[in-house]
Amino acid sequence: MNARSAIVTPASAAEAAEARVARYDWPKLSEELGGYGCAMLENLLSREECRQIAGLYPHDDHFRSRVIMARHGFGKGEYRYFKYPLPDLLGGLRAALYPPLATIANEWSARMGIAQRYPSGHAAFLKQCHDAGQTRPTPLLLQYVPGDFNCLHQDLYGDLAFPLQVAILLSEPGKDFTGGEFVLTEQRPRMQSRAEVVPLRQGDAVAFAVHNRPVQGTRGHYRVNLRHGVSRLRSGSRHTVGIIFHDAR
Repeated sequence: MNARSAIVTPASAAEAAEARVARYDWPKLSEELGGYGCAMLENLLSREECRQIAGLYPHDDHFRSRVIMARHGFGKGEYRYFKYPLPDLLGGLRAALYPPLATIANEWSARMGIAQRYPSGHAAFLKQCHDAGQTRPTPLLLQYVPGDFNCLHQDLYGDLAFPLQVAILLSEPGKDFTGGEFVLTEQRPRMQSRAEVVPLRQGDAVAFAVHNRPVQGTRGHYRVNLRHGVSRLRSGSRHTVGIIFHDAR
């Protein structure tokens, strides 16, 4: 079975993804996201699913573009953006993860005094993106080898940006690679920046803030600015899939 056929799942992929996502304690995840800007979804993918997705990387027919990070000052390493239609597993997860995250995103907008509200379904949000001229798919597959790293950044891609995204680690730390930790930094007003290192294992996902999150202050909520990246890979090979919910201009 080749990598392309292995990743294709039945038409019920969306329903299967919804059942998978529903097993998580979303009130607890919402609290963690609100408190730290990130939250782990352990064992979102199986080892075999991780292997299948990582195996797509050499197959050009799945992707719309390839980015060599060093050419743009993004770090060192490379990634590829998927094209539509997404592989069934990723498309199903993107649609299934969006509704609970949209609930959190709308709560954050209210706390930060932002007028933007997000529809309950991902298809409706993508229509908003496309109507705004953002039509290029943003889910991506990243590949790192020794010495590679990803600079701190924000995945915005246009005027319309969903405030949360998800990254899934496809490789096993300590076995497939060493180093390469997921890092989130938070710039707090009139305070030093805070760093959060997320201890992912193979198949674990991290949901995290793309840009801002609300923080309760003495005079109400205020916004803090976040960026994410990956520390230097010391050995082996590391693959990650990123699920970004807005499309790009």
